[in-house]
Amino acid sequence: MPTFSVPDGTTLAFHVSGETGPPVLCLPGGPAASAYLGDLGGLSAHRRLIRLDLRGTGESATPTDLAGCRCDRMVDDVEALRAHLGLDRVDLLAHCGGANVAVQYAARHPDRISRLVLITPSVRAVGIPSTGEDRREIAELRRGESWFPEAYAALEEIVAGRPTAASWQAIAPFSYGRWDETARAHQAASEAEDNGEVMAAFGAEGAFTPDVTRKALAEVGAPVFVLAGEVDMAAPPRVMAEFAALFPDARMVVQPRAGHFPWLDDAEWCAAAVAGFLASAR
Repeated sequence: MPTFSVPDGTTLAFHVSGETGPPVLCLPGGPAASAYLGDLGGLSAHRRLIRLDLRGTGESATPTDLAGCRCDRMVDDVEALRAHLGLDRVDLLAHCGGANVAVQYAARHPDRISRLVLITPSVRAVGIPSTGEDRREIAELRRGESWFPEAYAALEEIVAGRPTAASWQAIAPFSYGRWDETARAHQAASEAEDNGEVMAAFGAEGAFTPDVTRKALAEVGAPVFVLAGEVDMAAPPRVMAEFAALFPDARMVVQPRAGHFPWLDDAEWCAAAVAGFLASAR
């Protein structure tokens, strides 16, 4: 397993899959280890994937001072990985919370980005609100499914400001286009990887400066691809469209019947969409 050191001395790990085409640097959400990304539904057949375990997760070390796990400080880790790989510019892909690192990287190092792919991204770094009504509207699309009554009741508790551990657990099916054995196994593995201290540090005070980041993204010249899931309650298509509009050269697509992990819901569709964008000429 390859590793590299970042300026503060922390040793980070990354994982390589695929042998075709230029590398794509992949940032997981969470913060979490990158294992849950797999090969992004077969994207490794098109491009070489470099999956970074964010600091404090997976095979990467946890800094002595957890303040080093703050989102904006992880930007330096991406730049260190780029330099370690000897790349002048990078195709950067991020999922969920990793998008907060990716867009801050793009804002700080726009000349280092060749293409940017954001899959069901979190928008904390740019401060776009997602309302309870947004979530209810998406949730209603699942009303005919057997698990819906319990999950929707839990959602109402969360939207009303009365979240519990049980209610967060109950809404898990909303994260997937199909709540099947694959989704359940994926959810269980993700929960096992959670590190509450690192997650708290990631979003600590000072991690995000939305006004500054939004202004900087308006100057990013690289092409941007935002992939939304039709039934993704965490990243509703309406919010994703507003996010894409922050970039001068962005395209958004909505994957039919996909949730927060679209490569699990339709691997072929997801991989083809992302590979097509990465292969497009500038």
